[in-house]
Amino acid sequence: MTGYLNFKMLVQQTIKSVIRAVGVGLHSGQRVDVTLRPSKPDTGIVFRRIDMLEPVSIQTSAIAVTDTRLASTISEAGTKIQTVEHLMSACAGLGIDNLLVDINGEEVPILDGSSSSFVFLLLSAGIEKQKELKKFIRVLEPVVVSEGEGDSLKWAKFEPYDGYKLNFQIDFSHVAVNATGQVFEFDFARNSYAKDISRARTFCFTKDVEMMRANGLALGGGLDNAIVIDDYKVINADGLRYDDEFVKHKILDAMGDLHLVGHPLLTFYKAFRSGHALNNKLLRKLLAQEGAYEIVSFADASNAPAGYSEISMAW
Repeated sequence: MTGYLNFKMLVQQTIKSVIRAVGVGLHSGQRVDVTLRPSKPDTGIVFRRIDMLEPVSIQTSAIAVTDTRLASTISEAGTKIQTVEHLMSACAGLGIDNLLVDINGEEVPILDGSSSSFVFLLLSAGIEKQKELKKFIRVLEPVVVSEGEGDSLKWAKFEPYDGYKLNFQIDFSHVAVNATGQVFEFDFARNSYAKDISRARTFCFTKDVEMMRANGLALGGGLDNAIVIDDYKVINADGLRYDDEFVKHKILDAMGDLHLVGHPLLTFYKAFRSGHALNNKLLRKLLAQEGAYEIVSFADASNAPAGYSEISMAW
């Protein structure tokens, strides 16, 4: 399909213009510039390290993920980019299929600790429909991964579903977290990513900060880009943005981790205490499990699951 744009079709999307942002890496603490550029159909989301002697491109995929300690890191031939999940989550929430991300450091800036700044940047650049059909990965049979048992048990699963829905349950033994919502379900057919998910910030406990910094992590973290919790309470002066901000951030992260597969998903994702590592393990198992998925498109958007034909209007 080339030469014209049929608005009845559910097509791929990119952005209309170039847009830039400057910030610091959550873990590195280093200033980094990031430039978002339109990209051609069927190119996917590609990160490019432009600070190298020869720029290195890293195509997002499940197998490109090489480190999942406190963030999702993608690599190519020894060159890495850390903490890609918030930008990837914004792309998933707004239905961005193709994007070129130029970055002059090894970590995507944390900005305010959520994905809302990336949503704002993408919408400010404008969302452009392209001339090729959007390709989805439709889950056809259950796929499950788990780790631990008893009090250490955590799991994540895909189930067949005509749409995209995520249900996440957290379980922290902390009075401040337990006072908030522990379970949230997000469905593209009913909810708004920008309003319901994107403003949820990353969070950490003061007791863990010293240990992380001793290991070269969280060097750029602070009250302006994370929820910080002491032994009893949230210490940010402005409190929480959502009554259930903790679990919503876990959904935000999961959406970013899962969008690394290269196409939007049609599935019901359920998780209990999952994280970056288990989310990537789930993707890899899906791709390896024969008959577990198929690639589908919708020449008539009215046949697509509810919510997808209007996804670019989510703000």
